[in-house]
Amino acid sequence: MSEITPKEFKQQWDEGRRPVLIDVRNPDEWDVCNLQEFGAKLIPLGELQQRFGEIPKDGDIVVHCRSGGRSAQAQRFLQSQGYAKVQNMAGGTLRWSDEVDSSKAKY
Repeated sequence: MSEITPKEFKQQWDEGRRPVLIDVRNPDEWDVCNLQEFGAKLIPLGELQQRFGEIPKDGDIVVHCRSGGRSAQAQRFLQSQGYAKVQNMAGGTLRWSDEVDSSKAKY
C-alpha cells in the first residue's frame, strides 16, 4: 500500500504537484474540517462504489479520511477498479492538524 504523510503532501503541493484529493469521510465530518483549499472532493466511502467514475483514472490520486482507515479501504477499492496511482494519506485529518495546520479542527 502506497502512503503519503500530510507533511509530504503539503511539501509536494508547494512544489507544484496537484493530485486529485478525495475525502472519503461523511458530510458532517467535512463540515468540521476539510482540505477544500487543496481541491479536496467529498465522496463518502459509502458512496464510492457508485461514484468512483467521477475520479479520473489517469492522474495521481490521494485519498484521505479522519485517521487513515477508511481511506485505506477506498485505496484498495480504487486499485481493484484499475486505478494505478492511488496513495493513502497516513493519519488523515488528525495528522494533518498535527503536522501541517493546527487550525484544522480535530474531532
